[in-house]
Amino acid sequence: MAERDRRHVVVPNPPAYEPFTLSSGGGGGDPVLFSGDRRAHGRLLRRELEDALPPENDEPIDRGTYVTFVSFPGFELALESLDPQGSGAQPELISVGRDSTNEGVAQVATVYIPDGKREYFFNRLDAYVESLETKSLKNAKLVEGIREIRRATLRELWTDPYELYPTDGQAHWWEVWLRRRDGGELARFTNFTEVLGLSTSPHYLGFAERTVVLVRATLAQLSEAFESLDDIAELRRPHDVASLLPSLPATEQIDWVRELEGRVRPAGPDAPSVCILDTGVHRTHPLLVNSLHASDEHVADPAWLLRAVLGHGTEMAGLALYGDLQAAVLSEHDVALQHRLESVKILPDQGSNSRDIYGAITARSIDRPEIEAPGRRRVFMLAVTAPRPKRPSGADPTQLERYEAGKPTSWSATIDALAFGRAIDDTDAKLTYLDRDEPPTPRLFVISAGNIVDLDATDNHLDRSDLEQVEDPAQAWNALAVGAYTERDDMSGAHPAFSGYTPIAPRGELSPVSRTSLLFDKSKWPFKPDVVAEGGNVASSPDGSSVDTPENLAVLTTRLQEPGGGYFTTTRDTSAATAQVASIAADVQANYPGLRPETIRALVVHSAEWTPAMLAQFNQDEAKTARSMLLRRYGMGVPSLNRALRSATDALTLVAEARIQPYEREGNTAKGKVRQMNLHELPWPTEQLQDLGNTDVRLRVTLSYFVEPNPSDRGWTGRYRYPSHGLRFATKRPEDSVENFRKRINKRARDAGAKPASLDTEVGWWFGSNQQQSAGSLHTDIWTGPAIDLASKGAIAVYPVAGWWKDRPRYDQSDRGVEYSLVVSIEAPSVEVDLWTPVSQQIETPVVITS
Repeated sequence: MAERDRRHVVVPNPPAYEPFTLSSGGGGGDPVLFSGDRRAHGRLLRRELEDALPPENDEPIDRGTYVTFVSFPGFELALESLDPQGSGAQPELISVGRDSTNEGVAQVATVYIPDGKREYFFNRLDAYVESLETKSLKNAKLVEGIREIRRATLRELWTDPYELYPTDGQAHWWEVWLRRRDGGELARFTNFTEVLGLSTSPHYLGFAERTVVLVRATLAQLSEAFESLDDIAELRRPHDVASLLPSLPATEQIDWVRELEGRVRPAGPDAPSVCILDTGVHRTHPLLVNSLHASDEHVADPAWLLRAVLGHGTEMAGLALYGDLQAAVLSEHDVALQHRLESVKILPDQGSNSRDIYGAITARSIDRPEIEAPGRRRVFMLAVTAPRPKRPSGADPTQLERYEAGKPTSWSATIDALAFGRAIDDTDAKLTYLDRDEPPTPRLFVISAGNIVDLDATDNHLDRSDLEQVEDPAQAWNALAVGAYTERDDMSGAHPAFSGYTPIAPRGELSPVSRTSLLFDKSKWPFKPDVVAEGGNVASSPDGSSVDTPENLAVLTTRLQEPGGGYFTTTRDTSAATAQVASIAADVQANYPGLRPETIRALVVHSAEWTPAMLAQFNQDEAKTARSMLLRRYGMGVPSLNRALRSATDALTLVAEARIQPYEREGNTAKGKVRQMNLHELPWPTEQLQDLGNTDVRLRVTLSYFVEPNPSDRGWTGRYRYPSHGLRFATKRPEDSVENFRKRINKRARDAGAKPASLDTEVGWWFGSNQQQSAGSLHTDIWTGPAIDLASKGAIAVYPVAGWWKDRPRYDQSDRGVEYSLVVSIEAPSVEVDLWTPVSQQIETPVVITS
């Protein structure tokens, strides 16, 4: 393959857009199969609803009642019918959970029914019973899905697994989600807690429809709040931040430090930065001091010391700045740094944060550097995660973990909102509101997947990783989540104390500590991690009874300096991997300063490749479903700075950025429909590919965009979907004309009643529709086939699919448009051919981007 010495081709011409309708519409879902006595069922539900509602005269006119609807086991409720949308006070779907019984799993929905709106449900139940006398059954989907109606209790608002619901009568910390209705819900709840003398979190977090606060209370005290206030929407368990890795011993290498210091050329003050959200950074370390200005050190809490006391943040800094610090130390050449550092201490120096909303802390932490240097381009790096809960005694671990797996939290949803570009409103000293009225300013977050801390030498390490899901907030859709792999399997340089120890992971495989998303529901939650990077290895003792972490299997980095201490230490795991990927992302920003955060993320993931060891796992089962599951272990593989930055003559990368308006509607209240399709007819090396004939070449496509989250748990379907919108791409087939391709994708492009000619299923895609139809805000796939076929595949369509904006006109921001990035590469590794030059010459107005 030729040297990668050419800049990627940034396509300046916008795509052609056209009105759009999905070529195949979804059906209405499976009908409810009800075999009982319909009349008796309808009347029974009416009596249960009457029993659940207190007499109206007993309650003030502005009050209401929480009522729970329970489905038949194995069936789902008609959630949208439980949540009518209209002006004024209406019944409101508050939360959705599940209940396991001997008969199966039932869906449990809690609805707040205001006084004066009770007839909504009574009328539908009555109409159902009355319609039994006619040929047209009314409200069957709503009524026949309900097994039971009852007065709600506090437990019905618990949306985490029921197995974790505190029932011991002791005071616990609770994450309380308040429904936004009149602006006074936070004040009412705060006043209530003050009267009872309850502890609350120092900060609150505000989304569009929910305000989140932590409170320490007994079940009885929280039940009293539930009976007294109409503001509580959900209860969840708070997420603890994991313990940080302890500093490891370091060899004093002051001469090596001075030698490297003399070769380092720091980036200028206007260069982009990696902003490290951690324990603070030792700014005066000789290898860091010229890249971290005193004004770029911050703390989340003004009462904390500015200087670093714990070592983890400094360890991250060495890798976030240099990428591979060991390579820099051993090199004889100058080291020209292309980015700088910023630091925000988000964890205290002693103990742990008092119970707080980590989403609010994270939002306030990123506010500090953005206020100090508002025009600077930056990558936010977070290598601090929260572990999953301990399994309660007797709980089925498989069921518990699968229910939890991939579910958003207030922290991960905050990351998604911030990445989407939401502004931070801190006008209230305690409330951090993610303001959606301001135009979005997207941000790039690089987050660690979290580590397995209780390794067992007898485990099959891949099987163990497959059962350990990524930690909060790495499930965030918009973040670039990083797992760990390792190339370190050589024990020849190990300390004598590790004689006979054996590395657990073979070279090129997943690190034994790395977590995955194989437990995630693939229809709801995205692939994580997105990529993996070097995180070191773990070794098994000679008798196989224990594991340890020899320094020769770890990663060299900078050390927090203490009196008499050294300058270097080693670190490992997904934290180390995350810092290295953040370094790559910042260097891409430096080389392409005009590109959006969505594009930077796309280029990093697009540059990743699987190692031979990973490919061996893929090749064991070539079924696309099996490959998609492996994607949840390795992501797209190991990113490369060289591939992310440069093309070659025989390895062309095209970068296109565009905007699309996903939905439209008739009137201000109507349910929306998809609106627009973009058609990218890219500059393409057509003649050169045709000349290659049947030589195999490779096409890779990556689509990247950010979504606005909807974090409240109300079933994650329909108008309650988590993402605001979804996008997908489709490529033109070799045998298609552009016109036929348009008609195949876009039903609105066809003549009335016309159908496009049928084609055989296209072969050659690595993942195919299994990946394209998956959840997430990043979609990538690889096609391999004859160059002659690729010659005519230069048209790519980007189109919208469902999201909660479509079904919620009050919050839909489609008119503003949403941005996305499309990265496309063509590689011909087995032949000498220049694909880059003819494409670069096709660009009408060259885009000049300085390094």
